[in-house]
Amino acid sequence: MPRIRVNDIDLHYEFHGPAGGELLILNNGVFMNTGSWAFQLPDLARRYRVLAYDMRGQGQSDHPEGDYSLDLHADDLVALMDALDLPKAHMVGTSYGGELNLVMGLRFPERCASLVILTSVSHSDALLKGMIGRWKIGAQLGDGPTFFRLIYADTYSEGFLTGRPDLLPAAEQRYASLDLKAAVRLLDSFLAFNVTAELSRITLPTLIASAELDVLKPPRYGKLLHQAIPGSEYHLIPDSGHVAVLEKPAEVNTLILGFLAKHAF
Repeated sequence: MPRIRVNDIDLHYEFHGPAGGELLILNNGVFMNTGSWAFQLPDLARRYRVLAYDMRGQGQSDHPEGDYSLDLHADDLVALMDALDLPKAHMVGTSYGGELNLVMGLRFPERCASLVILTSVSHSDALLKGMIGRWKIGAQLGDGPTFFRLIYADTYSEGFLTGRPDLLPAAEQRYASLDLKAAVRLLDSFLAFNVTAELSRITLPTLIASAELDVLKPPRYGKLLHQAIPGSEYHLIPDSGHVAVLEKPAEVNTLILGFLAKHAF
């Protein structure tokens, strides 16, 4: 699969959809990779030229030593866009990827046609910091399946866990190959992230969506984003936990496509 050298690392990337379509870039959640968008890509790629990629520390991209930050991920993304000759794109991100979108909207608004921010935050209050701190301790244990068992109840709704128990063994197995040292660096990046005081500077078309049953990043964070970002739209995805792209893909895809249809470039 394609990899390209940018900002002193190799990033894995994939294109989907018509070559002449408007560009849409997918920004991953913290432990996601390009394959995690399986329920979005078929719908999005019918209309858009979709670039999916793995950030540093994720999937098939390099996992270098040293500190990560959302600012560094933004520099990587702009370097990737430059290397692929992509001037501007709609930015669609979930969780950590939505937080990257906030940084892109603040630092590189000229590269963004619009922002779609799903189940994300602009800072962490005490409870979220405590949960992510527990995640970090779990990652430091060095056992992927154990790490998954320590965190999964924070990310899925009870209804989803009850209705789809078949998905858990496969998810646990995927975590067996997770680079847990990189996971710690990604979690440290998230814990250091705070742009709440800057949100009013974002003037791009922005869609914010929270998940009704999200215990990790509950709707109050999305409502704060909506109140602070001028002209933003806000939607609540019903009956979903944090991983709405998996639990409620039809609703998520409808929100994305409906919003982007209003903001062609």
